Amino acid sequence: MGKTYEQIDDKLADWIKQQHVFFVATAPLAADSHVNCSPKGGQTFKILDPLTVAYQDYTGSGIETAAHLKENGRIVIMFCAFTGAPKIIRLYGRGEVIAPGHVDYPPLLKKFSENPGTRAIIRVKLDRIADSCGMGVPFLEYRRDRDALDKWARAKGPEQLREYRREKNTSSVDGLPGLNGS
Repeated sequence: MGKTYEQIDDKLADWIKQQHVFFVATAPLAADSHVNCSPKGGQTFKILDPLTVAYQDYTGSGIETAAHLKENGRIVIMFCAFTGAPKIIRLYGRGEVIAPGHVDYPPLLKKFSENPGTRAIIRVKLDRIADSCGMGVPFLEYRRDRDALDKWARAKGPEQLREYRREKNTSSVDGLPGLNGS
């Protein structure tokens, strides 16, 4: 049976830090719009305090998470064990997009490894933390992080990244506002 937690304690934080991948799900309010679920990896996730987490949001071909958060703030982040004992943790909360120009962006960015593809930080205030068994999750072997996105962002350079974001990241597939292309 699943358990809920008051906050992220040291034991849970240690488990989260051992995971190599997490999934982020958001949805717009309109019933005929698209739900989004994005995989994330690497060292992009940080626990800021027992009820606040954040992750580095890299430049990508879409902007669904940011657009949904700007509309309604709802988000769930899921971690699941692919090694060791079966376990799934879901972190539910209200997220916000901290983009360049936001007063909190520089101090938050310092908490992460430098990455040329970073377009924002997603910060989440948690209102529910729950686990479930994870017995249906297969064992998978971690080999290494991919570096293709990092290489792509470095090759583009700052100006071409801004242009790409202006072209691809200003609105969601459902027409919700995304980022301004910075």
